[in-house]
Amino acid sequence: QVQLVESGGGLVQAGGSLRLSCAASGRTFSSYTMGWFRRAPGKWREFVTGISRSGARQEYTDSVKGRFTISRDNANNMLYLQMNSLKAEDTAVYYCAADPGSTWYVRTRDYDYTYWGQGTQVTVSS
Repeated sequence: QVQLVESGGGLVQAGGSLRLSCAASGRTFSSYTMGWFRRAPGKWREFVTGISRSGARQEYTDSVKGRFTISRDNANNMLYLQMNSLKAEDTAVYYCAADPGSTWYVRTRDYDYTYWGQGTQVTVSS
């Protein structure tokens, strides 16, 4: 089992950048596909991006392609989300999540992810 803790959220002006971090406990971090999801007020939880166990495969929802970059550091049990050119519609609570079932591909459904962080708020103004 893994415990996930997000950090790095905050208030940023449109066009700005933020970097979210997700720290994972345990010694099996590299065995999990990892993903970032977000939930805007009044909206369903949405897949944002995911990364395979080795980091070689990455998937992004169309709305963030070219602006967001997911990465992981397996040696330090860390997951990151670099967010550039932020837009007001990116405002949401962002969650990191771990999927123990995917071997080599990234799944995009929230119910495939077993472990979740508490979320971190990202607010983009203007």
